Amino acid sequence: MFRTIQRRMIFSQLLVLLIVMPLMGILLIFGLESRFLIPKFANTLLGDARLLSEISSAEYELWGNPILFENLISRVQLDPSIKVMFLDPTGRPLYSTDPADYANAVAVNSKGVISAQSGREIALTSYSIIRMKETLVDVYEPVVDSSSAVIGIVRLTYRVESLYQIFDELRWQIILIVLLGLVISALISAGLAIRISRPITKVTRAIYDLAVGRSHVPLEEKGPEELQSQAQAVNFLVAELDTHEKSRRQLLANLVHELGRPLGSIRSAIHALETGADKDPVLYKDLTLGMDAETLRLQHLLDDLSHLYDQSVGALELDIHPVEVQQWLPGVLRSWQLLAQEKGLDWTENIDPNISVVKMDPDRMAQVVGNLLSNAVKYTKPGGSVSVAAAIEAEKFHLVIRDTGVGIQPDEMKKVFLPFFRGEQGRRIKQGMGLGLSIAKDLTEAHDGTLEVTSRPGSGSTFEVWLPLKTDNQQKD
Repeated sequence: MFRTIQRRMIFSQLLVLLIVMPLMGILLIFGLESRFLIPKFANTLLGDARLLSEISSAEYELWGNPILFENLISRVQLDPSIKVMFLDPTGRPLYSTDPADYANAVAVNSKGVISAQSGREIALTSYSIIRMKETLVDVYEPVVDSSSAVIGIVRLTYRVESLYQIFDELRWQIILIVLLGLVISALISAGLAIRISRPITKVTRAIYDLAVGRSHVPLEEKGPEELQSQAQAVNFLVAELDTHEKSRRQLLANLVHELGRPLGSIRSAIHALETGADKDPVLYKDLTLGMDAETLRLQHLLDDLSHLYDQSVGALELDIHPVEVQQWLPGVLRSWQLLAQEKGLDWTENIDPNISVVKMDPDRMAQVVGNLLSNAVKYTKPGGSVSVAAAIEAEKFHLVIRDTGVGIQPDEMKKVFLPFFRGEQGRRIKQGMGLGLSIAKDLTEAHDGTLEVTSRPGSGSTFEVWLPLKTDNQQKD
């Protein structure tokens, strides 16, 4: 019955209203009757009793004469439903509009009589919200002579039963108002519950659409902050999934391209060898060298994909230990120096001889240097230059790789380190998988270092690697 949030919200609101609204109605009835209507009527009776007392005081010589009492009642013209009694100072009835009081002729002994005997007027009620018909309003007013001595007591009694009809109408009006309030509150609660549950339903439907691969329209980010945050989270998730889907498609396209080219070259070389190319020593050497170069490119591709897998599972293991930079770095640079010189590039190295030992993973950092130099050599035209400098600055190992290549467009500067990003045709980073710089940045940051780039289109680029001499990873070792 209450499986949905909407129904639970409506029921919870109604449950509170069903308790609070009737309680408020009862308190309202009690307040109006006991704090307003009854006291107001008691004050009116006191006024009538005070008037009777004043007239009686003026004619105190005739006090106790029934003719005087009847004359007083006729002159004041009280409501017939009000019972009037005249008592002597001891509380014994002298006259009453109710003949039954004569039959008893017993002295009234109550708080009202005691108060009147001491010269004070008083109004007493026996109010009960449940037994309204039994409620009485009793007022006592002392009658004094010229010497301020109490010669009698005026008692006016009003049974609220005669007002019951008025109070009953008031109660029904309040009950109707409470019921109307419950209905309006129920409608408002239902409206609010629907307005709250509807965005949640849309979010749920959007998540199911994502799960089954259906297209998704961005959710409207409106309503309470919690629902806005939920819609923002879903929209962010959709955007991230779209990005990953585009990256997946880009990865597949790049794989087809990057695997197809070397495999095609290797198949062509194998076909040439099968048709007699192995009999020509020069051609045989060129073909085998070409096959070796293509397999080397495939190996680099596998290394990139391996790093991409490590990044996706969050496991990037480093073998950090002290490395002699003077021995390690030249060995890493040598193959790239030969490749640059074969392309007709000017190669420059400037390694500070004061560099001794730096803690790092030499294989991973060699991959960083290789990726940076691969781009530098690839996108620098013959006649240009590539330079490598290394030094210790501000207690950090600083490696700088500069080239005079095509440079990077300003709008691409923030994207060069994104996976699968490749520049437009004729610009830098237009070939390959688009993973080299992303991998270099990830590996550098895994060493608690930073990788920075500055570039101008047509004027080349500068990549700077900063590695702290002591990193958190190194301290653990």
